[in-house]
Amino acid sequence: MALSAASWPTLGCGVGLRSEHYEFITQAWPAMDWFEAISENFMDSGGRPLAILESVRARYPVALHGVALSIGSTDPLDRTYLARLKTLADRIEPAIVSDHLCWTGVEGEQLHDLLPLPFTEESLRHVVERVQQVQEALGRRLLLENVSAYVTFRHSTMPEWEFLTAVAQRSGCGILLDLNNIYVNAYNHQFDARDYLRHIPGELVGQFHLAGHTDMGAYLFDTHSRPVIDAVWGLYRNALDRWGPVTTLIEWDEEIPPFPRLAEEAARARAIASELAPR
Repeated sequence: MALSAASWPTLGCGVGLRSEHYEFITQAWPAMDWFEAISENFMDSGGRPLAILESVRARYPVALHGVALSIGSTDPLDRTYLARLKTLADRIEPAIVSDHLCWTGVEGEQLHDLLPLPFTEESLRHVVERVQQVQEALGRRLLLENVSAYVTFRHSTMPEWEFLTAVAQRSGCGILLDLNNIYVNAYNHQFDARDYLRHIPGELVGQFHLAGHTDMGAYLFDTHSRPVIDAVWGLYRNALDRWGPVTTLIEWDEEIPPFPRLAEEAARARAIASELAPR
């Protein structure tokens, strides 16, 4: 089937739908632009989680964000997984479906981590073919997210931003640009985070992620366990100034605070986007 080249929806600033907040959300129905749900948490559940997601979807836009597609693996695509994801997406009708530009397992073993790819032409061709197959199976365009990395490959032949851009341009998918991951990788691998942004075509970007990380001394660790730092807010301003409003998510997945504190981070993102909006 032909996939639409339409631009990505602009949903505003949202947060993740986490079980710690189910009760608060379904009682208070807070003022929030949208919610992001982790796909795997709802694909195999017919119980309370799916009921919660459906009730949230009745009131807010929802995006589905996966962590197990393993688009870069050499294992065959998991057709059972894709069928379950399609069933969930058809039921929820999300505004966006996304996953990570990485691999998470090999030879049938799930490693439960988002592992980086070598940035080579061979790897690029492999990923592009698989993205096209996934989009055909889902009947939807996909957003792929740049991941944080603590190792690189000596035989990579291009920088990360060139690889990410080429995947999107050749496959027809879009980019979920995680600004915290760019900051973490820039520190860990010694490149200019703003130079990364300068090389990404804005028309490919469908969403931003913002999150906190942990300074381990010798390196930064992407933990999603604390507030967004000022330097990442600065990257967000730079990205908005470059491309205008883009759907934005605050990620906070460890040491999760009460919902009102999470909402404060989303409000800050919303305020920055409003400040930089064209008048």
